[in-house]
Amino acid sequence: MGTTTTATSGGALIHYTADQGLAWIEINDPPANTYTYEMMQQLDAAILKARMDDSVHVLILRGAGEKFFSAGANIKMLASVTPEFKYYFCLHANETLNRLEQTPKLVIAALNGHTVGGGLEIALAADLRLARRDAGKIGLPEVALGVLPGTGGTQRLARLVGKSRALELMATGRTFSFEEAEEIGLVNQVLDRDSFFEEVTAYAKQFLPPQKAARAVGRIKRAVCSGLEMPFAEGLALERELQQHLFQSEDAHEGLTAYIEKRSPKFKAK
Repeated sequence: MGTTTTATSGGALIHYTADQGLAWIEINDPPANTYTYEMMQQLDAAILKARMDDSVHVLILRGAGEKFFSAGANIKMLASVTPEFKYYFCLHANETLNRLEQTPKLVIAALNGHTVGGGLEIALAADLRLARRDAGKIGLPEVALGVLPGTGGTQRLARLVGKSRALELMATGRTFSFEEAEEIGLVNQVLDRDSFFEEVTAYAKQFLPPQKAARAVGRIKRAVCSGLEMPFAEGLALERELQQHLFQSEDAHEGLTAYIEKRSPKFKAK
């Protein structure tokens, strides 16, 4: 059996469940799953919990309920606080999403409902995005509030779909279907509505040992995420450094030996 905990002793705004190599992190404030400073604190704690758990190899984000993955920041909260608090709230949210993005384990966002505004910004910090068919809209409509996507949206969306397309999507603020999101590379796959979480689980399990070398997956993630922010030569140097670490791992020995012996490898994430 897995373990189910909340990330802090406060209100259960984030549910954390770890079982069989997967950590499920559920945004829990239905129906819209909007986030506050308190929720971001709990999300940060959950990310750290998964990162430090050697038995966890893949993190999966989802929204509670049926309607929303997340509608982003709680607008009533933002309207009621000072400009200084708004600034520090965005700063803390950015730090949390940076931690998620740089966690050396694969992160999948399971978009089970509407994914808009800051909700999409959370999903953009994940490595892969799987969406539930006919379950909602996706987009960054912050311009309608007179602001911009301020928790990494302008930077991550442009890096993912290109400068011109990202600028158009954010300047118009339109929301669109998961199918269109898949066409432009914002969503990796759109999965069946009725069996969505079963398919997400099966998809995630392909990255787990013994079938997959989870440490290699994590180092691939680091090489890509960090390397894209470096000059090409420095990115190659990082790649060589990470490869050297992997060459010294048990999994690399197992993978090379299994290839020579013409059998399937049995990885241990070591």
